[in-house]
Amino acid sequence: MEYIRLFLKKAEYLISVSVAYMDKTFLHIWSHKKSRSIFMVGVISVVCAVLWYSFFIQPPKDFPKHSLFDIPEGSTLNQVSQKLHNQGYILSPFWFKVTVSLTSGSSSVQAGDYFFAKEKNLIAIAKRVTSGDYGLEPERVTIHEGLSSFKVAELFASRFPKFDPEYFVNNAPEGYLFPDTYFFLPTIKATDVIQTMRQNFDRQIISVKEDLEKFGKPLEDIIKMASILEGEARKFETRQTVAGILWRRIDLGMPLQVDASFVYINGKNSFTLTTEDLREDSPYNSYTRLGLPPTPISNPGLESIQAAIAPIETKYLYFLTDKTGVMRYGITYDDHLKNRRLYLGK
Repeated sequence: MEYIRLFLKKAEYLISVSVAYMDKTFLHIWSHKKSRSIFMVGVISVVCAVLWYSFFIQPPKDFPKHSLFDIPEGSTLNQVSQKLHNQGYILSPFWFKVTVSLTSGSSSVQAGDYFFAKEKNLIAIAKRVTSGDYGLEPERVTIHEGLSSFKVAELFASRFPKFDPEYFVNNAPEGYLFPDTYFFLPTIKATDVIQTMRQNFDRQIISVKEDLEKFGKPLEDIIKMASILEGEARKFETRQTVAGILWRRIDLGMPLQVDASFVYINGKNSFTLTTEDLREDSPYNSYTRLGLPPTPISNPGLESIQAAIAPIETKYLYFLTDKTGVMRYGITYDDHLKNRRLYLGK
């Protein structure tokens, strides 16, 4: 068996190293029977100590950190031992079974999902699966403003083993997953995340309900605009100014021509977009399509929603962000071209 082969290999190696480093003094000791016996006891002790450390104290090198290990109902100790070995949690199914029997006095294991945030040695795992110590403590997750459902899915998939990113992307209501700090159990599923984040959105939006009603535009349009503002500006007043420009463009029948939508289309920003990108045939291309995009392009925070419904009216129709992050405005297209030459070198 594999663990026996590994045991013998380590023992052979340790003994060969010990012999290789014997100098004349060791050879002299070796010539005396009593000394030889003491020496052999010492070598065997060292070998046993190293093997004990390797199998019982030190976790495997490829231990699957931040993972869930499932023990189905009715599983036997043999099945659980082999499964732990196959998935890289332990080196020896045999010694695991021995440890379980010694520590619990039986061969019973508790069914359920066990979460391993970090490496655990064989002894610790044995204690957990026999006592039902699942390790399911809530984990803190912060969703920043302006993340799309794709990015949210990537974040959860990297941390929660049972989270299905494909289901999340296909079913999450883009724009209505409220950015916030959440606490989820390691066993959380995509459906639960969607429900929790949407319920949080519904709670948060109550604080601006009166202003939303006064503004007079549909909530879906306001969320679309807020999602654009997340990508186009950083400061609240700047977002209000940009909102004023974009709502005015819609009223005049002008395309929005915002670069933020391309992050949603192809991941590019203002500094990496090409002329060919601007001609891309996409319903989210605000250069070739009039009006707001078909859905929000990210999940905006409350500040961007407030900016969308409290726009600052100006004489401007154009804007751009220069290389230092400062917003530059223009009244006419010629002004805009001048700003591009001055601040972007285009």
